[in-house]
Amino acid sequence: MNLAFVESPVQLLNVLEWAHARPGASRTGVPLSVVPAQPTGPYGSPRAAVADLTVVVLSPTDPMSRGQLRRMAELARDEGFTVRWQEARGRRGATLRTVRELAPMLHRAERIVIGDPFSRYVQLLLTLVGGKCLTVVDDGTATMEFVVQLARGERLVRWHRRGRRGPRELVLAPVTSLARRRLTPSRRREVEVFTSMPVEPPPGITVTANRFAWTRSRFGPPRITRGADLVGTSLVETGIVDPDQYVEAVAALARAHGATRYFAHRRESSDKLHRLAVETGLEIVRPDLPLELIARRGPIGRTVLSFPSTVVHTLPLALVGTGVTVAVCDLAPEWLRDTASPRARRFLAGVTGTARDVHRLPAPA
Repeated sequence: MNLAFVESPVQLLNVLEWAHARPGASRTGVPLSVVPAQPTGPYGSPRAAVADLTVVVLSPTDPMSRGQLRRMAELARDEGFTVRWQEARGRRGATLRTVRELAPMLHRAERIVIGDPFSRYVQLLLTLVGGKCLTVVDDGTATMEFVVQLARGERLVRWHRRGRRGPRELVLAPVTSLARRRLTPSRRREVEVFTSMPVEPPPGITVTANRFAWTRSRFGPPRITRGADLVGTSLVETGIVDPDQYVEAVAALARAHGATRYFAHRRESSDKLHRLAVETGLEIVRPDLPLELIARRGPIGRTVLSFPSTVVHTLPLALVGTGVTVAVCDLAPEWLRDTASPRARRFLAGVTGTARDVHRLPAPA
């Protein structure tokens, strides 16, 4: 059995991409259990061979993430995979109960697939893994930072955090340290990174390219509209970008490129989105699936505008051959809040600078 742990819709999408990229065989040469392919899958597309994969959703608490995850879980079940919805948060004793319930599955699994190596929840589960083979699938651009930190032997810290250790981090430090060792390859343990991001892995880690083949086989090609669409980010919510500067930048981009729709990030606050609608006139769209699927399903603008984010790496792959142009707008230094760390500034510059097949746009005045 192969066991995957996901906490976001994008992670579940990339688990499906990983399974699609390797039907019927594992990287170690051990065959996966495969059920006979069905004549057609969802949307009338042929099914790929289905591996013996159980996906455990460690459900978050915010409604938008939960809604998108439920839709992604439906797609995973349509593909023939087992999906287990685990209410892992928000209730007293939920963490201990979840670990106790999942421990037998962890011991039986041949390979563990995870979507967020920075997750304290996943790190806790990894302490029970031992010598299992591991695969890390993309959780957005955070994969780039994960690979860098692993190569340098640094502790795992999300790029937008300032790195200060509070009481909680000190208590969990042994768990994080053990999880990092689990994510380091050895003679007994293969570690794979399945990614669409440009990464330079440390020795011993296998990198497999995510080309979004499953997405392209199941959705589209999309209908292309004449206008432009704008992709939202949660940079305000994570404390990186000043909210007033962000609204002004969105309005300037919309005016310059004739954008009419704004695809909201699932973590964007309702208050900010309401302000954007009032001050920019954009139609606010809250997608029920990850943007790669929404764009592939269409309709989508001939130009898709974005600030530095995951989609500047993933959308060109999902939309290859459609004629859609993905354009990324640089962040002006004055947009960043005083609390944004220098590390965050460097990371965002790297997200833009390493993006392939995109147009670069200067920050609007």
